[in-house]
Amino acid sequence: MKIIDAHLHFCKEDYFDEIALAAGHENTAEHLEDAYQRLGIVHGVVMGNKSLEPKEHDYPAFLSYCIGLDTLGEERSPEEQIALVEENLKRRQCVGIKLYPGYRHFYVYEEALAPFYALAEKYDKPVAIHTGLTASTDGLLKYSHPLVLDEAAVRWPRVQFIMCHFGNPWLLDAVGVVEKNPNVAVDFSGLLEGKIVDAERFYRKKQGYMRMLTDWLEYLDCYDRIMFGTDWPLANLADYIRFMKEIVPEEEWEKVFFSAANRIYGLGLS
Repeated sequence: MKIIDAHLHFCKEDYFDEIALAAGHENTAEHLEDAYQRLGIVHGVVMGNKSLEPKEHDYPAFLSYCIGLDTLGEERSPEEQIALVEENLKRRQCVGIKLYPGYRHFYVYEEALAPFYALAEKYDKPVAIHTGLTASTDGLLKYSHPLVLDEAAVRWPRVQFIMCHFGNPWLLDAVGVVEKNPNVAVDFSGLLEGKIVDAERFYRKKQGYMRMLTDWLEYLDCYDRIMFGTDWPLANLADYIRFMKEIVPEEEWEKVFFSAANRIYGLGLS
């Protein structure tokens, strides 16, 4: 079975080095490519959070990227930001835009984002949005709650939105937004962290949570809008594949692990 990792991070920083080791990996391109090959992962989509400069986004051929509006202190005018985002979207390797509302404190339906949504529509590339809990305590959850995506999806119906992390832990609200809005898809990244040492104990302890995930997926019954993602290097890749296989019916694996991301991100893989 071919797999696409629809959500990962690719940064050479001490923080990412540390969490990769905790997950049983090394935060290097060589290790990632080797792990992908061993596990049947044929492609990955990087959620960019570096500079908006296209030259700063140089990735191996087995990776595409979303240009991230998380400028990490970069001071640019709105006009400059819009122009740079368009430069990225013109590149084949750039397959979308990534927003970080909980971290940068804005609502995704704000009119200031309209030029970026117009670009997404123009280039027919999706907008991925961090939803759910933030990794840092200075994030504000009112901005990353999945319900805020509902208004953006209604205001910009021709934009393909991706609800990253399934809005976890607000699963009920996330389900409502996805069910109502056909232009909203989901990636299931960020639900695991580190390496699972005792699998039997882990699955016994998490059976209620996993049952809830399975039940809501069955309720939605739209597996062509559900994508596998790992949030590399946060979690062990092999663990994540098994985790997803436990909550997704086997007859839907091809959609969730490959074809949904291939279509939504326009990867053109066969």
